Amino acid sequence: MKIYPIIPIYLILCFIIPLIIFIILKSNKKVLDLTLILLLFIINLRIMIPTNNSKIISNDLDVLFVIDNTISMNAEDYNGTKTRLSGIKKDCKYIINRLNGARFSIITFNNNARIIIPYTKDINITKESIDIIEPINELYAKGSTLNTPLENILISLKSSEKKDNRIRILFFISDGEITNDSELESYKEIKDHITNGAVLGYGTSSGGYMKSTVENLYNDDYIVDYSGDNHGKALSKIDENNLKQIANDMNINYIKMDKQSNINSKIKEIENIITTNKESNDKSSYDDIYFIFIIPLLIILILEYKDIRRKS
Repeated sequence: MKIYPIIPIYLILCFIIPLIIFIILKSNKKVLDLTLILLLFIINLRIMIPTNNSKIISNDLDVLFVIDNTISMNAEDYNGTKTRLSGIKKDCKYIINRLNGARFSIITFNNNARIIIPYTKDINITKESIDIIEPINELYAKGSTLNTPLENILISLKSSEKKDNRIRILFFISDGEITNDSELESYKEIKDHITNGAVLGYGTSSGGYMKSTVENLYNDDYIVDYSGDNHGKALSKIDENNLKQIANDMNINYIKMDKQSNINSKIKEIENIITTNKESNDKSSYDDIYFIFIIPLLIILILEYKDIRRKS
């Protein structure tokens, strides 16, 4: 059994413990309310259990995705009016499918950098982890900087180096924006720890507006720029100079991702440097079981709703 919490356990406990104390002291329906809290906690844990043995393709690649999830990832200038993050998710899953058999790891960064998953060969877990990435809530955003993930990138790559004969691939994914007046730090230290990869740029030079992640915060649902006199919608633009500098520091290619096919030649290049034969191994994979706990949760919520309607 494994767990992959959606919200970090320490963070959700900060909310749940005071709530439990309140329920014990004040609630007239202690058992029902405590059961509700317990179910929410279990669902958040994302408990996964082993399934039957399955064939898993194996090669010698360690692929690290470093994904910008600052608020500018909500800018609607990918393939028309889709968000940058929607394009990132689609393209990352495409890369995962093409490099099936590799070990994958994911780092996201906004105010802080976080290793979402360590290296794993389970592509289902990797894809699910990609799917749940969302931009930071703008109420907590402190401005964008590209320096945040540097330390975590090195930690991840050095952990890969502990295994012999691994080929380390890095995909650094961002729009390149720096909005907190910080200076871009050098990524040259990373160069010696990777074999190949690419910096993938998302966004357009004309820019895109960003939907708010806070419900009812703005009348038009878009983030507002208060720096000028007009207080219009905030516009986010790609900064390719920063992305090219990072690529140059790491001695890898910069690729503007305005269409998915732009990554094909890089993937082919990576496939050509795989040195071990792909082979099928019998290994256990894991399945999500959170949906089992959603059923009693819904029953409790329906009972609560009926009780409220009855009292009103």
